Amino acid sequence: MARPEVIGDYGCLLRDIKDRIRSAQYEALKAVNKELISLYWDIGRIIVGKQNNETWGKAVVNNLAKDLQFEFPGIQGFSAQNLWRMRQFYLVYKGNEKLSPMVREIGWSHNIVIIMNCKESLEREFYIRMTRKFGWTKNVLIHQIENRTYEKTLLNQTNFNKTLPEKIKNQAKLAVKDEYTFDFLELGEEHSERELEKAIMSRMDRFLREMGGAISFIGSQYRLSVGEKEYYVDIILYHRHLRCLIALELKNGEFLPEYVGKMQFYLTALDRHVKVKGENPSIGIIVCKSKNKMIVEYAVQQSRKPIGVATYRITARPPKDLKGELPSPEQVSRLLENV
Repeated sequence: MARPEVIGDYGCLLRDIKDRIRSAQYEALKAVNKELISLYWDIGRIIVGKQNNETWGKAVVNNLAKDLQFEFPGIQGFSAQNLWRMRQFYLVYKGNEKLSPMVREIGWSHNIVIIMNCKESLEREFYIRMTRKFGWTKNVLIHQIENRTYEKTLLNQTNFNKTLPEKIKNQAKLAVKDEYTFDFLELGEEHSERELEKAIMSRMDRFLREMGGAISFIGSQYRLSVGEKEYYVDIILYHRHLRCLIALELKNGEFLPEYVGKMQFYLTALDRHVKVKGENPSIGIIVCKSKNKMIVEYAVQQSRKPIGVATYRITARPPKDLKGELPSPEQVSRLLENV
């Protein structure tokens, strides 16, 4: 019979090799994707060049699609529609030295979703970077675009600039929205905070997707013991990329300044008793039915703990034009720089 320490050593060996294999598989998939995007880029470039120099009409692309599909019957992606998308893909990014390398780091279907739904360069950059960072699937990306995540993220209200380490503050700011849409909860306009929490628990997958992805659920009504008394946080999450706990407090009314003091207390307790070595400071998000932006600004700026305040809606609403409220392009670029 093998000795226990030998069994333990073998377990570590097996784990290390499995991790290395998975890493190699992931790197191979990335390399294949990068080469595929480069191929589509070149096809788009060639089509554009020929159309500019020759009197070619639309029929040429249709003929090209048929001939390519005949020549390469086992390879998908050479339909006429996809060839037109390759052409558009090249035209959109050919003069953009910043984004043209980035588009090779996300999937083709993701690129098409972004091209078709985002018209401005900074908005495209945001979704490219977030898809790359958080590994959004195509469906998650569509959901984020439909819910105006770009605008809602850039307009969020936090004090992270003053309360978080330089290395994570920009990433943290991109992890909090100004407004969340909980239309999947099937709640009426009038509901209690407990009903809101229970509805979230029953739709946890959709909830985590709306919160931005790369987030794990830790617990609800999470118990904290301080000074022989017990306190309960509505929801505790863990952000895998930020490597920190997130305390979420749900309020079904208007934001009140005293919510910040309570959240600061929770974050202090989490950092002292729950956070483990190597993790970043815990972050608090207060999610209310409504808020006055000036009151929020006054309340959170004096807090020594990282806190964001957001609102939520339980029904979708027609998109509001938020472009004029966004930070300057220079500020947006600096925010996205290290994502």
